[in-house]
Parts: sequence; C-alpha cells; structure tokens
Amino acid sequence: MRREIKNLRQQIDGSIRAHKKQLSSLQSMLTDCMKHDDRLQSVSKSPSQSHGGINQLLEQGRIQTVPIGYVSSCFAVKTGTPRQPTICSSSQASLKIEPSVFNNPEHSLVGLEQYSHIWIIFLFHKNGQMSYKAKVKPPRLNGQRVGVYSTRSPHRPNALGLTLAKLERITGDTLHLSGVDIIAGTPVLDIKPYIPDYDSPKTRTDDTSSEYKQTSSFTDPMDLDEEPDTLETSSEPSSELSVCPAAASDFSSSERSGSSEVTDVLEEVKNYLRQQQLFPENPDEDKNTDTPEGTSVGTSPLKSSSLRFGHEDYSTIAAWVRAPPISNLDVRFTANAEKELKEFLPPDSTDSTRPKFQFLKGPDEAVAAIHGILSADPRSVYRRTRCQDRLFFFTLDTADITCWFGDGFAEVVRVKPVQSSELTNIV
Repeated sequence: MRREIKNLRQQIDGSIRAHKKQLSSLQSMLTDCMKHDDRLQSVSKSPSQSHGGINQLLEQGRIQTVPIGYVSSCFAVKTGTPRQPTICSSSQASLKIEPSVFNNPEHSLVGLEQYSHIWIIFLFHKNGQMSYKAKVKPPRLNGQRVGVYSTRSPHRPNALGLTLAKLERITGDTLHLSGVDIIAGTPVLDIKPYIPDYDSPKTRTDDTSSEYKQTSSFTDPMDLDEEPDTLETSSEPSSELSVCPAAASDFSSSERSGSSEVTDVLEEVKNYLRQQQLFPENPDEDKNTDTPEGTSVGTSPLKSSSLRFGHEDYSTIAAWVRAPPISNLDVRFTANAEKELKEFLPPDSTDSTRPKFQFLKGPDEAVAAIHGILSADPRSVYRRTRCQDRLFFFTLDTADITCWFGDGFAEVVRVKPVQSSELTNIV
C-alpha cells in the first residue's frame, strides 16, 4: 500500500512538472510570436528594409516551414508502425508534391528518378504534446535512460524526423516509396537524394588515403585510388604483386571489380598496420621508467582489441544498437489468421466481393511486413514489462491485425478488413 501511494505521488509530481514545463513553453512561444509580429509590422512599414528583415530572421534560425506534401502510407496510426525503415522493407507509401509549393510540381522531381533512395525530412505530427526531456528510454534499451540526442526519439525540442526510403518510381508529381516508417498524413518538409559517395562514411575519402598513395610500394607506377580501371595483375605466377598501366577498354567488368576489391583490401590492411604502429601490442615495454607511479598520461595507448579495420574503420555506433538487451521475437500465424489473410487481394484486383490492399501487392508481402513489425517487438517498455494484457492491435494497409505476445514469440490470431470509416486515415 505504501509503495502504491509512493508511486502515485511520483506520478503526480511528474505530471505537475510536465504541466509547468508546458506552460513555460507556451509562454515562450507566445512571447516569440509577439516579437515576430512586431518584426513583421516593422518590416511592412518600411518596404525597402523587407529584404534585410527576412535575412535577419534567417540568420536567427526563425523560419516558418511549409510542408511540400503529405504522406499516404500503409500505416494509419502510430501503433504497429516500424520504428526504423529497414525493419519492414515491404511497406509502401506515396508522397504527392503540393501544387501550392510549385506551379508545376512535377518539374521539381525531374532527375530524381536517377536515384534509388531518398532522404525524407518530416514532422512528428502525432506526438500529442510539445514537452520533451533531456533523457529518454528507447524501447530497445528496455527502460534504460540515455540522452535524447543519442537516440531517434520523436520527442525532441524540434519535432523533426529523418528517414531513408527506397524510391520505386515517379508518376507526375507523386513519388512511390517502399521501406518506410512513416504514418499516413505525415507532413513532409523536404526530400533529398541519397548519395552513398557523400552520405556513407565508407565511401568518404580522407587525408590518410593520400598518405597511402605516396608511401605504398604497390602504387608506385599507378594511383590505385584515382585510376582503379587501369590496373591489371599479371597472369604469370609470382611472389610479388606487379601493376602495369593499360587501357580501360582492355578489361572486363569482372576484372575491374577485382581491381576495386584489391584496392579496398590494401586500404584496410594499411589502416590496420598504421593503427598497430600507433598503438603497440605491449605498451608497457615502451613505458618511460622515469615516470612516477600513480601518474596517468592523457592519451594512454590502446590495446589490439581497440583496433578497427574494415567497415568498423569508417564509422562507429553505440553497442546497444546491434546488441540490445532485448532479442527479436519469433512470429507465427494461427491457421485461422492465415486463412483470413489470404482473402485479401492486390490493389489492382477487380473483384469487389473480397477485401483488397491499397499499397501492399498481396498476402505474401503482407506476411513479410507483419514478420518485420512483430519480430522487432513494437510494444512500449510499459506494455512489455508492466502490462498484464498481452493482446496487441495494429493496422497494416487495409487490415486490422490482432496478435498476442508470449515468451520470445508473437502470434497473429486474427486479420480483418478495416472499417470503411477508418480507410480515410490511410489515404
């Protein structure tokens, strides 16, 4: 009884703090709006200074965003929507550019069809509140707290989201996407093409590559990084690697790919050896004997376990992202759920007697999407650890799905078409 009273007091105190924070946030927003109106009035009174006033607002970072379009997605609500795009690669969505942004919206998409993926900058419009905290509890950490900026939590000072989606095709002013984690109706602020040469750390070049070009004995006659297509390995057996120039037309695509692989391997070996030279295996042997005990050096040598090579040499991430304290779940279907799911038809079907999907191509794609969603455990930490009700409901495209969670598994027990009133949320 005392513990329950203590918990209630803590909840009340937390609610009071959140209420005060919301009030202060509203007051600051009202103050900013009043200041903004004063600036606009002063600018309107002096047209010659309007350009300077706009520049001042831009320099202060106070801009008014206008959505370029709204997403139509197979996810109607937050519940059951993947938290990351790679969790459900079969998910489908579309984005239509608003005609109010451009007179000819299709002109803004010219050339974008040359890219396979795009970045989408959007607004978390379903947060439900403007409050945020410096520390949050990511679901994959099972209740552990970390800083909000080390996560992708939607509750942030500026509720902006960033996701990577596959661009399937473009028809006029509409983009057709897959592998999305965005719900229907999400306001999109901007889109940008994904360019691995710039966006992926593995493909970025640094000063160490130029150092390698100058010191490597393998690249004396030719430059591996700048001329990968003009390399050829001798067909005669030899203990040394020989490199000789040749015309690009003398090689097949397989030989070029092999040359690129050799270049990557040599670069990784160089990075590994360079780190070994900087951080020897037995640092105690090189320690200065004159250094008194108990003193610490600011940059202590690293052990061989700290060396990175291959993909790890280009970027690092938090360990819990790849090895979270919770594991993926096994997903299974009851016989009745499988039968109900097979009743759904593809979007282009003309049969009006059976339910059909609006985005997904058929039951097989729906099964893959359900597997991806449930295996990642879409429940919140509270529902996972404290809630006794193990039933879980979510919507995928035009299907209402009911499942329950057991120890290490999730089982789909029912798949029903959504009600006609709910279909408007998906479009």
